[in-house]
Amino acid sequence: MLALLQYEFMRNALLAALLASIACGIIGVYVVVKRIVFISGGIAHAAFGGIGLGYLLGIEPLLGVVPFSIGAALSMGIVGRRTRIPEDTAIGILWAIGMALGVVFIGLTPGYAPDLFGYLFGSILAVPASDLVLMLIMNAAIIVTVITLYREFQAISFDEEYATAMGLPTERLYLLLLCLIALTVVLLIRVVGVILVIALLTIPAALSKRFTHRLSTMMALSVLLCALFTTGGLWLSYILDLASGATIVLFSGCAFLITTVLFQHQ
Repeated sequence: MLALLQYEFMRNALLAALLASIACGIIGVYVVVKRIVFISGGIAHAAFGGIGLGYLLGIEPLLGVVPFSIGAALSMGIVGRRTRIPEDTAIGILWAIGMALGVVFIGLTPGYAPDLFGYLFGSILAVPASDLVLMLIMNAAIIVTVITLYREFQAISFDEEYATAMGLPTERLYLLLLCLIALTVVLLIRVVGVILVIALLTIPAALSKRFTHRLSTMMALSVLLCALFTTGGLWLSYILDLASGATIVLFSGCAFLITTVLFQHQ
């Protein structure tokens, strides 16, 4: 692995994997504990519209994904809570609309979108330095927000009704949490792509939940596991000449299955 670090693209890929792992490990725990995996998947797939918007406007696609993902997250949260439409129905509709908009935007873009496949299934080996800076900024925003509102997020994750009784602004906290999920999705798109985001967002957190129920410990373990999966999968993909995003997810999935069998009584 150390020999691979002589190449700049591998150093960038490793940094991207570690940056994504920090946000993924922290926010993934909230996703698993609060059982909002489906809405996280909806945000991830709706983010494809932002990629298409980026191509249409001629800007870096990830810059288009950030506002589009946050908009999709807020829309799903507000529609699910303030209307009579069931939340899963609202998520499914917005999920489909986001994907469809992405296809339409890309179709309207002059020329050909050469790295579209990378955004669907990950292109961690092609991460430029500019994306690393953007990932670092988003990571910092996620960490600062979680540290500042740790107790509030903990309250709405385990018992939202009790949090409401305590006088906490649960709806605003929930919408903010969805925005943090959206930012994490953006970080993970470069690593595993839109299609596979949900796997990396849930597997490390689900594994860590098997060994502890303390939220802070769960987050720390989830970050470590996510870093292990991303770097290990990256190394395997390079050695075996396989798609990096898919290899990372398969490595994570195998680890989850093996751990489940070995510790099935826990």
